[in-house]
Amino acid sequence: MHVADDSERIAASLGRRLDELTFQDATTDQVTELIIDAVVGWARAAGWRVYRRASSVLPLPPPLSGQYSVLDVACARPAGPPVVIEVDHTDRRRTVEKLLAEAAAGRVAIWVRWGTGRFVAPPPPVGLVTCVVTRRSGPAGQGRLYSRVPADDRPPPAHSGTPIGSTDAVALPIPTEEGDRLPAVDR
Repeated sequence: MHVADDSERIAASLGRRLDELTFQDATTDQVTELIIDAVVGWARAAGWRVYRRASSVLPLPPPLSGQYSVLDVACARPAGPPVVIEVDHTDRRRTVEKLLAEAAAGRVAIWVRWGTGRFVAPPPPVGLVTCVVTRRSGPAGQGRLYSRVPADDRPPPAHSGTPIGSTDAVALPIPTEEGDRLPAVDR
């Protein structure tokens, strides 16, 4: 199987798993950790060995150039190249560089982006998985809070604050104030 096809297949599978993820009023760090936990669970369910905070092939910039970047999740598969996954809520150039270096080293590189939308696709062969959330301001000092509920569990939108009472049927055409009748409209 071609690496690009493998990347698309893996990204689609992970996307289906993340579609099931729900949470309410979580902080940025909590959402990132929930997504990483879901990625780890998905990879283990596939029978892969999973490593959190695995070393990347990309060295850190000076003055730390003797050390290497860290990946959120790395997976060793019994068949096929390793899979590496980064989870971010911002569009980070460094993440793209890291994932492109991983792909150049023969790994399947997947970027999980979460937020309220407007996700820019990374350059191929990096795969993109999105996780759309809603956000609101939390209590003072708590920052933004994020939620994700399944589409079928979302409450209907509020249409009006005015309660609807019973109504009486009105015969058409409706009389005007002057007592004239408006002409009936054909539909």
